[in-house]
Order: sequence, then C-alpha cells, then structure tokens
Amino acid sequence: MSTNVRPETMSRITTKEHADAFIAEQIADIQKQVGNKKVLLALSGGVDSSVVAALLIKAIGKQLVCVHVNHGLMRKGESEQVIEVFGKELDANLVYVNATDRFLNLLENVSDPEKKRKIIGGEFIKVFDEEAAKLEGIDFLAQGTIYPDILESIKAKESGKPVKSHHNVGGLPEDMKMELVEPIKLLYKDEVRVVGEALGLPHAMVYRQPFPGPGLGVRCLGAITKDRLEALREADAILREEFDFCGLAEKVWQYFISIPDMKSVGVRNEMRYEGWPAIIRAVNTTDAMTATIEEIPYPVLHKITQRITSEVEGINRVLFDLTPKPTGTIEWE
Repeated sequence: MSTNVRPETMSRITTKEHADAFIAEQIADIQKQVGNKKVLLALSGGVDSSVVAALLIKAIGKQLVCVHVNHGLMRKGESEQVIEVFGKELDANLVYVNATDRFLNLLENVSDPEKKRKIIGGEFIKVFDEEAAKLEGIDFLAQGTIYPDILESIKAKESGKPVKSHHNVGGLPEDMKMELVEPIKLLYKDEVRVVGEALGLPHAMVYRQPFPGPGLGVRCLGAITKDRLEALREADAILREEFDFCGLAEKVWQYFISIPDMKSVGVRNEMRYEGWPAIIRAVNTTDAMTATIEEIPYPVLHKITQRITSEVEGINRVLFDLTPKPTGTIEWE
C-alpha cells in the first residue's frame, strides 16, 4: 500500500479476521521494504504509534529503535507512563529524549496555529535525525500516520485551504534523509483500534485518549507561555480524573481542555482575580472526519468546574464547547 489514496476496493477493518489479514500483509510489506536495516519509530505512546510499534516488532524485532521525545507539551505524567509501558513492560528498544526547553524556546511568541504545527513537526524530524546519527544503519523513519491526517493535510492541493497541517504529513522537511514507514496510513482510527486488539496490545493502550502530535501546543491557544501551559496540564489532568471516576472515559471518544490567550475578571478570596478560561471539549466520532458533542451531566460539569477553579492557579472560568465537526474541528488549532 504505497499510495496515499485509500483504494475503493479496500474493505473496512471491523473484525479480528480482517485485522489478522491486514497484519499479515503489513508484516510482509515491512520486511520487504526494510530488509535487514534499522527503523527509528516516533513513539508518542498513543494508539497509532503503539500499533505501529507492535507491527514493527513482529516484523523486524530488535531492528526497531523507539524514540520518545518529551517536547514539554505532553499531558501530566504521560512521558513517565511511556517509559514504564514500553521500556519496561514491553521491553522495547526505547530512547528517551527530553527536549522541553528546545521546543518551548522555538515556540516563544509564536501564535499562528499553522506556524506552531510546522515548528513542532520540523523540530521532531531534526531530533530524530540527530538520534539516528548516533546509531548505525538507520535508514527508515516509522510514523503513526493515519488516513484522516492525510485527508485533512492534502486539502491544500485541492482547494488551497487545508483544514490543518499534521506534523507527520505537512511538517516533513523536503531534505529528510530517512525513508518513511507508515503501515497504518490508510486506516481510520476505529480500524487502528481493531488492529491493536488483534495484536494483543493492552485494552487501556488501544483505547487511550487520542492526542495530537503537537500535544498541548495546539490546546494552549495562541502564543504558548509556561504558566498557561502548566495550568492547562493541571486542568486537563483533573478533567481526565473526573471522566474516569464517573465512567465517561470510554464512552467519550475524545475529551480535553483548551486555554486561550485571554483573561477575564473574576473573584477569589473576595478580591478581584483575573484568570484564563478553561474550555472543555468532549466529542464522539468513528472516523475523525465528523464529530458530535457528548452531553455531559451537569453534576459532573459542576464538580469539574469547582475543582479546576479552586485547584489550578490562573484559571477563573470553565466553559463547555457545544460545536460539532463541522463547523468546528476536533481541536481548536
């Protein structure tokens, strides 16, 4: 499957039998493409890159080198979880790179969403090139690109107005030396999950919350600042805790917090208090091309609001986004 266009004859992967056939096909394709050389995998820990990792491990074993880059835009505790699951439980050949300061310095005063995505995507490739240079025989870069990423990014060729650029599609430099390995690039998210289960990945990993490549960088709206980014990280952790507690974590396809670069007047401790609004978004979808809004019970929203406004420094309001896709995209940026 070397094309970027999904064949009309390609069946939807909805059963284990479909997934097993796809896995067998991809293992053969990967072995043919890679041979005895090494592959560097951009491992975020999300379902897409995890499925790619499992496929590559089955196909080429220790020829795979997984690289997890902490760009400072991860959710709370996420990099630590990646190290635990992949480095220890799955015994992957894992390289951890802490590039927080490097990314945040490049993003300073950058407010345009497309520029942020381009910077993050371009810097990712530079990091991988640097890691590849430390190793011998790295000729391939694997990515968890899926079909909606391609569809949204290639809109520019058709209309000149892309929905948004994805770091793993629109952010790749033309002079990149490594050849791409993208075994799930023609799958939708629900199909990726079916394949993940067929590969035997843990349920919690397969149904892990989707997370964009640029991470919290496209949820800390506008120019990123360290204090607003930290407030976002803490507020998002509270949202996820409360969704887990009330049973919404697996009912809602994607839920998260965004914080815009604006403040409003509030009151705390009987004094004027200027703070940012935290915007809750909770959507359901099967293919990520359209999305509906999940109706969250008011008692749950009230508890989340109370916790965020009392526990997170810098936030004085909590809002709920009611916009489906279209007209809104799933992410705000």
